[in-house]
Amino acid sequence: MVAAEFVSDLRSKYGVEFHDLSLLDSAFTHASFANENRELGYGNYERLEFLGDAVLELAVSDYLFANYKHLPEGKLTRMRASIVKSSSFCQLSIDSGFQPYIRLGVGEEKMGARNRAGLLEDVFEAFNGALYLDQGMPAVVAFLKQVLFPKIDAGEYSYDTDHKTRLQEYLQRNGERKIEYLVVATKDIDHERDFVVELRVDDQPLATGIGKNKKAAEKNAAQTALNQLQQEDRNNQSN
Repeated sequence: MVAAEFVSDLRSKYGVEFHDLSLLDSAFTHASFANENRELGYGNYERLEFLGDAVLELAVSDYLFANYKHLPEGKLTRMRASIVKSSSFCQLSIDSGFQPYIRLGVGEEKMGARNRAGLLEDVFEAFNGALYLDQGMPAVVAFLKQVLFPKIDAGEYSYDTDHKTRLQEYLQRNGERKIEYLVVATKDIDHERDFVVELRVDDQPLATGIGKNKKAAEKNAAQTALNQLQQEDRNNQSN
């Protein structure tokens, strides 16, 4: 059985309490562990991962459709793709405290599978597949409202190419430039903290950005700077 401590953590942190604990067991059991302990009769997470992948894509699609009414289909598709990917679900698995409770075979454990991005992604998908089977889509959405949707609204996922990369390419067209992002202030607005980041190029301030975290503020500063520089280019071309 999955650790009682983990069951308690799910209840206290996220309000999640499984009716069928065998689903939770399977979601955190790698095939290597199941094969090494056949006498225990454990399933593994592979089928739940398959289901969870589809459940998460639907939940994210529904959230984007309902909350980003200003975006056309193409941008919604790109934004969803930036969310429903390995690196995103891997980090969410870690942030949700799943990593220590994954059951691995001895060989996989020795090979460092517990830190493998693909495996952590699989477990996040399997957990949501198990939660869907146990309590339906509303329970999955309630969980995602705590761990994923706030990150979307904070700007951690973009429908566009990464603004920092685009800005770097733009600035370094004619050679190396020194680009820095510095947190210069934090603001408490409506009981939530916003970060203010100053973008400097060759030690000169170029733009500032605000976001719910440092990463989002940096992206905002890069986008502001890129828009500003491109507008200056257009003005110069028209003169």
